[in-house]
Amino acid sequence: MTTDTPLTILVTGASSGFGALTVRALADAGHTVYAGMRDTAGRNAPAVAGLDRYAAGHGVSLYAVDLDVTSQDCADAAVARVLAEQGRLDVVVHNAGHMVTGPAEAFTPEQLADLYDVNVLGAQRVNRAALPALRERGAGLLVWIGSSSTRGGCPPFLGPYFAAKAAMDALAVSYAGELVRFGIDTAIVVPGAFTSGTNHFLHAGTPADTGRANAYDERYGALLAGLDERLAALVPPDADVAEVARDVVRLVDLPAGRRPLRTHVDPARDGSEVVSAVADRVRADFFRRAGLDDLLTTGSSL
Repeated sequence: MTTDTPLTILVTGASSGFGALTVRALADAGHTVYAGMRDTAGRNAPAVAGLDRYAAGHGVSLYAVDLDVTSQDCADAAVARVLAEQGRLDVVVHNAGHMVTGPAEAFTPEQLADLYDVNVLGAQRVNRAALPALRERGAGLLVWIGSSSTRGGCPPFLGPYFAAKAAMDALAVSYAGELVRFGIDTAIVVPGAFTSGTNHFLHAGTPADTGRANAYDERYGALLAGLDERLAALVPPDADVAEVARDVVRLVDLPAGRRPLRTHVDPARDGSEVVSAVADRVRADFFRRAGLDDLLTTGSSL
């Protein structure tokens, strides 16, 4: 590792998918890792048991912590436990999220609000719990697991999910400038459409207004039914979803102030990397014109 000492890391949404892979990879790299997940004594009890077996079998510091990002009290308690047990918190990985598929019109406003509650407000709750400790130390890192859909090619019938991811990305970019004077880095990991090795489509939510959803079936039913297969066809057969976790480890282990703002992990090459390079350079140029150079790090743009 390029870090001087093992770091204490909290990862949200760690029961499966990117989160489960990431907590194991970080622990294998020598860090002390808390895997945040909901309902650790109930539906996620098997995930906790698997985590405990992995920690014991590999001799790593990996712990489950009850963390429902839709509850500020729960976020506060999870961070408080980490600080009480370790005396420090160095890195927060915002991974918790939920995916939905279906016609945008058929999702109720309440469903969209629930989606934002997890994918956007959840990160805000965890930040409010964790940032006072990071600011007091004058060091730290926020890693945000985003989506290439924010700036790349995005298929239809995933609109509410894409909108929430775009909102999270905008929040992350704003935090980058607001935290740099506290010595806190921001890194946005941008995965593409991995269709194997994760459970995104399997566990995706669907519209509550089935009547409106059915109205789209005549013209779009076959397209929607085969959406995951269409996306899978774009992904090279050797694409490895674990690459997302490996990139998180690499970012964590880079020296402070030297981490890139964005790291793309997109085997399908949907164009996000190209558009992001332009957008982030425009942002950096604007900051310089406005005399805000000190809010930029060496990795703020390509």
